Amino acid sequence: MTLNTQSSYIKDRLFALIQLFIPHHFLSGIMYKITRIETVWFKDFIIKKIIDIYNVDMSQAEKENVADFKSFNDFFTRPLKANARPIAKGAHRIISPVDGTVSEVGKINNDQIFQAKGINYSLEALVGGSPERAEFYRNGYFATLYLSPRDYHRIHMPLSGRLREMVHVPGRLFSVSPSTTRSVAGLFARNERVIAGFSTDAGPMAMILVGAIFVSSMETVWAGTITPPRGKHLRQWSYDTQEPICLERAEEMGRFNMGSTVILLFSENSIKWEQNLVAGKKIQFGEKIGEVANQKIAS
Repeated sequence: MTLNTQSSYIKDRLFALIQLFIPHHFLSGIMYKITRIETVWFKDFIIKKIIDIYNVDMSQAEKENVADFKSFNDFFTRPLKANARPIAKGAHRIISPVDGTVSEVGKINNDQIFQAKGINYSLEALVGGSPERAEFYRNGYFATLYLSPRDYHRIHMPLSGRLREMVHVPGRLFSVSPSTTRSVAGLFARNERVIAGFSTDAGPMAMILVGAIFVSSMETVWAGTITPPRGKHLRQWSYDTQEPICLERAEEMGRFNMGSTVILLFSENSIKWEQNLVAGKKIQFGEKIGEVANQKIAS
């Protein structure tokens, strides 16, 4: 281990250690209130600072003027201009649901998902401790997509699908930054998350919205805000006995009120990831990241 590598390792471990003792939900509750303050000078100051610090490209936003946003959260969940993101053609092409960076991508090894070098975590734990739910994706495929504060924070459908269930799993709110991902074992199975299970042309597909420090709210288009409020017990909603909720490919399915991570899960032999979809790759909503296996791809 080189001196620089050792120094980076120590910093990662210290950052992770500090997070073990801070009150995640209390701090996120404060952030929830701050991001909804509508006092003009305050919200304008915070928005301008974030734009400067993270070099946010406002030319692609539906509203470019800071004064047009009623709060920081309104800015953070801003919609894009029409056609700002070209959508890859072909109904069986899997598109990126978000703007972000690929954290990791690959095959699920029985029940184990790769998090970072030397760290795997349990598929069953990730999907809320249900062996039946995990069985859909055992030996399947995963992609972990990280959204930074500069990214567009609405989440869209990678494929058209019919909603089967939604699960809210309470948990911690560790940071999901690359340094924490390298240091906290089972990070994504420990953090609070919302799991949406769909039936698609590729078979079962899960979209998992993972909360993080200061990610004080997650919502879906069919149910609105899922958290807050927060509880200590897992909550489940089944949609199989109701009028079907069907979402088209590229349609918005939810959003983060502050940024975090989306994990995609597919079943065994169902899809093929693009060869250039690798850890560290920058991606944008709408670009092709894979395709449904054994399907004729439309042009």
